[in-house]
Amino acid sequence: MKAVIVEETNFEPTYHNAKLVDIPKPELTEDGQALLDVHAVSFNHREVWIRKGVYPVIVFDSVMGADGVGRIAEVKGNSSKHKVGDRVVVMPSVGWAKDPRGPEEDYYILGGGPVPGLFSEHFVAQQDDLFTVPDHLTDAEAAALPLAGLTAWRAVFTKGQVREGQNVLITGIGGGVALMALLFCVAAGANVYVNSSDDAKIFKAIELGAQGGVNYKADNWDSQLQNLTHGEPFDVVIDGAGGDGFQAFNKLLRMGGIIVSYGMAGKSEVDYTMIAVLRNIEVRGSTMGSRVEFGEMIDFVAKHKIKPVVSQVWPGLESAEEAFNVMKAGAQFGKLVLTLKNDSKL
Repeated sequence: MKAVIVEETNFEPTYHNAKLVDIPKPELTEDGQALLDVHAVSFNHREVWIRKGVYPVIVFDSVMGADGVGRIAEVKGNSSKHKVGDRVVVMPSVGWAKDPRGPEEDYYILGGGPVPGLFSEHFVAQQDDLFTVPDHLTDAEAAALPLAGLTAWRAVFTKGQVREGQNVLITGIGGGVALMALLFCVAAGANVYVNSSDDAKIFKAIELGAQGGVNYKADNWDSQLQNLTHGEPFDVVIDGAGGDGFQAFNKLLRMGGIIVSYGMAGKSEVDYTMIAVLRNIEVRGSTMGSRVEFGEMIDFVAKHKIKPVVSQVWPGLESAEEAFNVMKAGAQFGKLVLTLKNDSKL
């Protein structure tokens, strides 16, 4: 079968190959497994970080990709959870079943590491890690959902405890997690505001339900944001940037406000000062989520008919390098998807 693997190189600066290869089709080796015909996969910044050599526990020659959708081609054992022909998405990680605090076992995200990924024509998974795709989603939308959806779900609801009527700031709108967080918060009835360095992305976010947004390149972006809320403080900040933004968050948040940090794409250090302590502001780290949270997220998406934002779609694994180039440039608004087969949605 065709697959995209991470191949070690000696380039300076480091940028390992994403190589299209032919490898043996995986086989079912134990009860409870299922073989998928993969129909579409999507990209995350994680794949770029793997190629740059800055991601932990890279395993060279392993299949890349954490996100995908497909149909079950074969099952092994007597499990009744799924049957041949079911359209499913894959839990994008292993080792975390249900503990709300964190993984119970050694935890790995699929692809480019100890656990092979989905950038391939076929994939073997435990049936417990497969979830039925909501009927309203196309294959491209379903492929865009798993990692970003799970990360956003845990950040918004488990850690951020977002509720109806609250004011929520989502930083760096345009990326997959930030957009899913926006859609979840809007569906929950929160008042969502965003920031970005791109005014066009702010306008698109407003079309998706945000109340407003500001360009964080402006010196007084936090004051502009306060004007938009008419001085009302924020209850929660969902942040994937880190860095200097935390100084502004301390001013924008109410007493006892929550900052949820799911990444630090801008700078890997933040300022948490005594002022924040005295104001009872909490910083809560959040990465991915459990299998239970993944199921809750899928149910929420189905109930509210939420559609992940897909920025661009290419045909075939052969187009992987083109998608990588777009992701490196950072101009996308939403997820980048490769389709391996014609849309299978009935």
